[in-house]
Amino acid sequence: MLTYTASRIGQTIIVLLIISFIAFLLVANLGDPLSALLSADATVAERAALIKQLGLEQPMLSRFASFLTNFLQGDLGTSYRTQEPVAKLIVERLPATVELAFVSLIFTIFVGIPAGIFCGVNPKSPISRGIMLFSITGITLPNFVVGIALIAVFSVQLAILPSFGRGETVSLGFWSTGLLTVSGWQAIILPAITLSTFQITFIIRMLRTQLMEVGQSEHIRFARARGVPETTIWFHYAVKNTLLPVITMLGLQLGNIIAFSVVTENVFAWPGLGSLFLQSIQAADIPVIAIYLIFVGAVFMIINLAVELSYPLIDPRVLRRK
Repeated sequence: MLTYTASRIGQTIIVLLIISFIAFLLVANLGDPLSALLSADATVAERAALIKQLGLEQPMLSRFASFLTNFLQGDLGTSYRTQEPVAKLIVERLPATVELAFVSLIFTIFVGIPAGIFCGVNPKSPISRGIMLFSITGITLPNFVVGIALIAVFSVQLAILPSFGRGETVSLGFWSTGLLTVSGWQAIILPAITLSTFQITFIIRMLRTQLMEVGQSEHIRFARARGVPETTIWFHYAVKNTLLPVITMLGLQLGNIIAFSVVTENVFAWPGLGSLFLQSIQAADIPVIAIYLIFVGAVFMIINLAVELSYPLIDPRVLRRK
């Protein structure tokens, strides 16, 4: 187990270093930080001082080493657009994105998994066919269409949920949360449903396919021949055999929710990292874009590491295959 864990952590560190280098190249080769940080009437001396301050006169590898050192110390650079530290912008926006991702994942788990199991166990029932029809719609429609439709119904027509913003928040020191207020919960419902729609439909279809395949396997047929009750067969043998791919996909879906919340946050004016990323692209704010890419890469790698480390706990045979 220790060897397995060490190898996975080592692979994660290597990939994170590669992602950091790509982000550094983005910072180093796109845009002109001098024109963004200096005024139009800046003197030659001011320009030279800024070049020295940013280390632009150093070789590429030395600059990457400085970039990595500063990054590990929490110095993520300065935003071209706002002239504020990138770390400050990330910390301010992070709670909104994390809470939106958390609530979306809760919706995905408590809706997608039961519906997927039902469709896999009862693939020919009318309810199952209706769920699969819904899943086709959820996969086909883009997030922004779903979001606009929800706003039109629940905000415009029924006027029961807000169409933008995060609602009232409560400061807990380093963290501001909207999950402790009524308006915060009202504000998060529509964007969370929008963001989880594709994830729910994907999990439903994957679980249904997995269970239908497992249901035709030899050990399931043998269990039926022994007279094992159908409930035991499905919920003890079949579902257990689908846990590894389901956990893998849930982990990846969490990464997708965080990484691809840009459109949803923009539709609902949600003050998270996704909207910050979109604003940075529009303003060519390269430092923020680079740190966002590192953040997203780190999220995917950490989630993937956590998922892989959970495999031996679910199925000890994984260690014997390594």
